[in-house]
Amino acid sequence: MLNSTVTADSDLWQSVFRMLLAPITWIAGMQKWLLNFFLSSSSDWTAVGKVVFLLLPVLLFVAAVWCTQLSLYTVLFRSARVKFAGMVVLSWWDAARAVWFYWIGLFRLVVVAIGWVLTLARLALRLLMEALRQLLIAPFTFTGRLSKSYFRPGVPWIAFMMLLFWCLLEATIFTYTLFPTVSEVLADLVGMEAPRLAGPVLYLFLLLLILGSFACIQALLDSFRKREIKLIVQMVLVELFVMFFEVMFLYRELVDAITPWIAQQTGERFRLGIVFTLSVATFGWVGIRGMTWFLFGQYGTPPLLAFISRQPLPEGEAPAQQPAGPEPASPWHELIQDFKRETDWLHQKCEEIMEYLALPFLHVLAAALNFVMILVASKPVIGLPLKSLKDIMDTRDIANTIRLQPKRAESQ
Repeated sequence: MLNSTVTADSDLWQSVFRMLLAPITWIAGMQKWLLNFFLSSSSDWTAVGKVVFLLLPVLLFVAAVWCTQLSLYTVLFRSARVKFAGMVVLSWWDAARAVWFYWIGLFRLVVVAIGWVLTLARLALRLLMEALRQLLIAPFTFTGRLSKSYFRPGVPWIAFMMLLFWCLLEATIFTYTLFPTVSEVLADLVGMEAPRLAGPVLYLFLLLLILGSFACIQALLDSFRKREIKLIVQMVLVELFVMFFEVMFLYRELVDAITPWIAQQTGERFRLGIVFTLSVATFGWVGIRGMTWFLFGQYGTPPLLAFISRQPLPEGEAPAQQPAGPEPASPWHELIQDFKRETDWLHQKCEEIMEYLALPFLHVLAAALNFVMILVASKPVIGLPLKSLKDIMDTRDIANTIRLQPKRAESQ
């Protein structure tokens, strides 16, 4: 009899517990079904779609169900039951709006991301097209700048290059005409043929001699400008020695090389002598030096000497510098400025980008937090929908909003 009584009491209490837990017992089965829904997917893309679009809304729904069902146990102990029930209903409305704004936020994020990609692609395409255009017009641009620098007073690079070219050419001609004679002299001295390096060494030697000849002419003219008699006499003697050396050893060999052609043209009636040969060589030296000097030597020799001595041109020979006009804006300048503006725009929009990324998720999390706070503190703490990240208060502000108001002191 006692056992039957105990069994009846236990069955009674179990029935009471089942009745009390009835509002929340079915939630576990629902969670199991939702978990199987996410774990069973026909393809990877389907699983990704479920996680992106449905995982947070489902979690919000589960949290809302738990908070709503648990709040039923506290209704009897609350003072403002009607207001509490209204807040619960409004929280479900906010949750529905939060899910909608979550999906809208994802769509807006995709649209904005596509816009950013198109903007960067357009900028990259402009840079590529400008690079191709600059590559195509590079020869014309270089020619234009070269012509501007040529017609603008400055260092006479044209005369300098012509002087170097002429010295190289003259050294080549004299090397060709003197190499047989030098080879014979070396063979008589050492008793063997001239080595292979005799040609290059002879070429460099003659090149330095020809360059020194132009330098002597420049020094002679400088002495006349300074009007120093002693210096003028010295430089005249030096120039005579230079002329004698070049005529005797360089230009005479050149005249001897072309003697057979002259003899063939004049016949046996006219024979060349040493006096005529030296005269022709002297006239040739004076004529060639005079023509080259007045054409480019007088302009190219001062820069050559300044370059060798690593000193600036003398004030009397340095061309007057004119103030250059404003340089034309480079085509790349505009593109670089556009890139800077685009970069500044991206920096300014960083907060907006953060909002685009965070607001869809924060809507769902804020709705879930409101359900929990209604259950605990009988009031929501975050107003939905969220328009910006500023709507999310700091944790201390949230704590201040849920601080219970003190009861009014009873009137005595």
